[in-house]
Parts: sequence; structure tokens; C-alpha cells
Amino acid sequence: MTAIPDGFEPLARSSPFLDLVGPLYSRRTEEGLLIGFLAEDKHCNSSGFVHGGFLSTVADIALGYNASGLGGTETPMVTASISIDFAGSARAGDWVVYKTDVQKVGKKVAFANCYVHVGDKRIARASGLFSVLGR
Repeated sequence: MTAIPDGFEPLARSSPFLDLVGPLYSRRTEEGLLIGFLAEDKHCNSSGFVHGGFLSTVADIALGYNASGLGGTETPMVTASISIDFAGSARAGDWVVYKTDVQKVGKKVAFANCYVHVGDKRIARASGLFSVLGR
């Protein structure tokens, strides 16, 4: 794949770090905010696969952005814990997309899971726990 899929726009909320490692894209759906990126050589390790650390970074973003935006109002929070399991891989040129399920946003903590896809193939799953800073 060499193009960004229809409906994806540059991620609206960025940071100096995300500008450095991106670009990242998003598309709002009924199920939540999809986060994606077109894998580039700079995202890959010496074996030619997208680095697990980068896949983890984007998982943290997908989980946090979805958890903080539940219900249409943004809830400030920070990552307390994240875990990721790899079941496949991505290479330069692959479109990688994160589909997130927010389990719960409470007064003090939020829980979310996401699956990482290349086409129809799930290549990873991640879970995050977030400390809610206030509403």
C-alpha cells in the first residue's frame, strides 16, 4: 500500500514527539477513533519489520486518545500501565491500523484494549490502564 485510506486525516492532536515519529492518521467511526500509519523505513528495525517499540508507542496513543475522549468530552489522563502481545508483523509500505475498545472510564482509572491490524490480519493486541487526572 502506498496511500492513506479514504477517510483518514492527519491526527488532529499532536506533540513534538509525535511529529518526530509520525505521521499518524485518524478516522472517527461509531466504534471509536481509528489510529493508523503508513509504515516507513524509519519505523523498521534492522530485520526490516516495524519495530515493536513503535507499535507499542502507537498503541499507547490509540488507547489513551480513545479512553480520554469517551462520551465526547475530553478527560485528562496519563498512562499508568500498558502491555502488548505480538502475533505478527508489519513492514515498510504496510498500512497499520489500531481499533480500540474502551472498557471503562471511572473517576480514578480507565481501561482500554486495542487490536493492531495490517489488512485483515491482527498483528498485536494491547491493553492499557490510565490514571484519570480530573474531569
